[in-house]
Amino acid sequence: MFGMALTAQALGEHITINSHYMTIDGKPVVPAMGEVHYSRIPSAEWVDEVRKMKEGGITMIACYVFWNHIEELEGQYDWSDQRNLRSFLEVCKAEEMPVVLRLGPFCHGEARCGGIPDWLFTKGCKSRSEDPLFLKYVERFYRQIFTKVQGLQWKDGGPVVGAQFDNEYRGHGSYLMALKKIATDIGFDLPFYTRTGWPELASPVPFGEMIPLYGDYADGFWDRSIKEGVGNYYQAFNFRPPSNSSEGGTNMGAMDGTDDPAGLSSPLGRSGGVYPYFTCELGGGMMTAYHRRPYLYPEDAYSMAVVKLGSGSNLLGYYMYHGGTNPDGKLTYLNETQRTIATNYNDLPVKTYDFQAPLNEFGQKNPHYYMLRKLHLFMQDYGEQLAPMKAVYPCPQDTPQGDDSFLRWSYREKDGSGFVFINNYERLQNLSTKRNVLIEACGVKFPKLTIPAGTVCIFPVNVNGIRYATAQLVAKRDGKIYLEQIKGVPTTLAIGNKVLKNLKAKGPESPVYKNIYLLTSEQAERLFLKEETHNDVAYPSPVIKKVREAGPLRTITIGVNKVAEEPTDEDFEQAAVYTIALPDDSSLFTRSLSLSKRQSSLLNIDYRGDVARLYANGKLLDDNFYNGRPFQYALWRLPKDCRQLELRILPLQKDMPVYFPREADTTPGEQVNQIRIEKL
Repeated sequence: MFGMALTAQALGEHITINSHYMTIDGKPVVPAMGEVHYSRIPSAEWVDEVRKMKEGGITMIACYVFWNHIEELEGQYDWSDQRNLRSFLEVCKAEEMPVVLRLGPFCHGEARCGGIPDWLFTKGCKSRSEDPLFLKYVERFYRQIFTKVQGLQWKDGGPVVGAQFDNEYRGHGSYLMALKKIATDIGFDLPFYTRTGWPELASPVPFGEMIPLYGDYADGFWDRSIKEGVGNYYQAFNFRPPSNSSEGGTNMGAMDGTDDPAGLSSPLGRSGGVYPYFTCELGGGMMTAYHRRPYLYPEDAYSMAVVKLGSGSNLLGYYMYHGGTNPDGKLTYLNETQRTIATNYNDLPVKTYDFQAPLNEFGQKNPHYYMLRKLHLFMQDYGEQLAPMKAVYPCPQDTPQGDDSFLRWSYREKDGSGFVFINNYERLQNLSTKRNVLIEACGVKFPKLTIPAGTVCIFPVNVNGIRYATAQLVAKRDGKIYLEQIKGVPTTLAIGNKVLKNLKAKGPESPVYKNIYLLTSEQAERLFLKEETHNDVAYPSPVIKKVREAGPLRTITIGVNKVAEEPTDEDFEQAAVYTIALPDDSSLFTRSLSLSKRQSSLLNIDYRGDVARLYANGKLLDDNFYNGRPFQYALWRLPKDCRQLELRILPLQKDMPVYFPREADTTPGEQVNQIRIEKL
């Protein structure tokens, strides 16, 4: 146990974190934590979006409080509209959604200067240090935050359950402790406090003061290379215990201690104490930077999540789970660029922070929203059993990129029960079907298995009376057990001495054996979900007209961090210009917040080009770095009575110093292929 600093009680819910997992009222749990940035979503949409996260199986929210979103002008605090933290927390309270606030002062989050306001850099103090002047300004900001949090902490019956200090910090632990002291002296009194566990600290935080959280991504826009498949992102698809190596710029699963000699799959602190293996940045998607524009697949996020769970993680925290849009700045744009005075690693879009997340910029549900949802149901219903189980690694752990010589699998077990985790998927690699696979776990031998390419699944062993099953446990509700039939794997169910072979999915209404139900993948992904109903309306098409050809090609410059710079506002004076006339139908421009009947409409622009921007009445609405996916915009966010838009597209150029994914058409020039209105 970590001591009283990491326990709290509210509304009968007592939270404790031990060396392996979190408990609520003494019951082990495996939370699914989703990152969403309230200040990147209009406040009118918060209720609906939090509910969608909850429907997706998210049981905890994480969010940054960007300092420069609140105090862009020194001493002028803006907590209005979408910046209103207290209102967002009240929504979370009403929806019974716990929140971990990532307080900064440095957040990153691809915000301008990492979220630190420009004016601070004029004060002559050293940021992200124990400089008394810097800490004075931090304390002033933390006090502002606390005015919005007061009365909404966990101990008060509110949603704020934890707080993170700074982010991606590599200096001395004493700085993080100084931030914690400021916060607790002000009045923060929370069940737990966290920090990012990468990169390795120059000196440690005393054991038990903050839980280090980790992560992994399938790709990285921040990579300097413009080639496909670079970095060590492939490691995220290998079952392995937490590493004690340094982050190295790509993998964020590094631990700041030594490996657990007891094989508990838990990171050790420098003082010898054991921390649980929790994540806060498991890639739910990936942003596009100007110089590097990854195209993420649903399987990337799902495979990584299953691998982390099978490697002993007992909290899956996704970054991002919900995309967003940068708010308008009072003085400048609020995106990270190479030209800003700090945190100038990459050039990010001015407005969009879509992140190809399970829930996109406007709340669109991507396929991995549903794929991850079935995993979250499993975590909710079987977390009590799963959390105390240790991870066992029968296969090599340091697998080279693309290694296809064996099936990747692990299992977690305790007291003769367990779960087998299988991953026959690696991003951008064509792994083969594995035949005649022998799996033994918890003393139980499975029959020889054929595991098709791309298969990612979890099999039970001695769980709920099931000796083994070649189907994935999804949920257990009202005495009914739901399993998913894995495509290409014949379903065998062994109960006691009875072995049922070649079972066929009958759906959630008809059992295949007593209280056991076998579902298709689609049924598993939507189990217990009340899907929205839409009226089948054929929306009239917008009328698009090209009114100006692109002018001379811009010169693409290399910025201070040795990658291509994004275009400036001035560059768009030479862009190709299109007008978009929208249908005069008021129903297209409203957003229904009803989960049972959502009629919200999106503008979908299928185009080819370098960068596209969308304007209304001369105001920039949103932008898009082309990577093969359409440019979308929410029609309900348009100014009132706006029926005409302007689209500006900069052409692609030959031999650009930019990574484009294989899905992108990189033919020089620009073109609008199709434009339509579709339902959310």
